[in-house]
Formats: sequence, C-alpha cells, structure tokens
Amino acid sequence: MPNQLNPYLHFNGNARDAMTFYQSVFGGDLDVMTFGDQGMDGPDADKVMHSYLGAGVVQLMGSDAPPGETLQAGDTVRLSLSGDGDDELRAWFAALSEGGEVHVPLEKQVWGDEFGQVADRFGVVWLVNIAQGDSAG
Repeated sequence: MPNQLNPYLHFNGNARDAMTFYQSVFGGDLDVMTFGDQGMDGPDADKVMHSYLGAGVVQLMGSDAPPGETLQAGDTVRLSLSGDGDDELRAWFAALSEGGEVHVPLEKQVWGDEFGQVADRFGVVWLVNIAQGDSAG
C-alpha cells in the first residue's frame, strides 16, 4: 500500500452515526471496532474505538473520545474534497449540507473554481472545490 493521508475524526459518543452517515454519502465499506470488542466492559463498551471507511479516493478513520476525554468538535479539522468530477462533488456537497450549515455556498470564486464550505450535522467542516478548466484549484 502506498503512503497516504487518512483524516482521523474524533467524536463525543456519536462516531458510529457519523461514520455511517459518511458511508451513505460516499459509499464504500465501513469497518467498526468498539471498545467492547477489545475487552472493555461498562457504559463505554459500545463506543467506537476505531473505524475505517474505504470508498475509493475517500478514506476516513474515526473514533469516539476515549473514556474520560471530552472533545470540542469541529474546531481543529477541515476536510477538503477537490477535483474536476463536478457531478460527484456537487452531490457530496448537497448530502453533507443536509442537517448542517452552509458557510459558503457552492459557487464560482475569484480563483476561477467553484468552491463551497459546509459544517455537516456532526460539526465537521468540509471544503469542496470543483476545478474549472486550466485552474490549479
């Protein structure tokens, strides 16, 4: 396997819902391992220790915060989706917008590409850039 960047998202108890949502947007296969799968008992046993979504060019990992840790969601992570596959990118932007908040509508920008920014319903901010012609996007 070649070296690659895999964004790793952390959630406060809703990692399974978030990763299942991302699978509904991007497709692919989702593997989920809980803390209970690794021998932990108690109220955190059903929380996600590690998950991996492999959907072509989209590769996401995610987990719930470990027991005793609290996270401030959305403040430190931005995920960028870019390319020239405008139909797919538009569909992803629309799906991620459902139940979320559009910060920048998907529209032509001064650099020539179409760009939009949305915080999805889990607080994760997504940047979507659709390259236009000769633009480096």
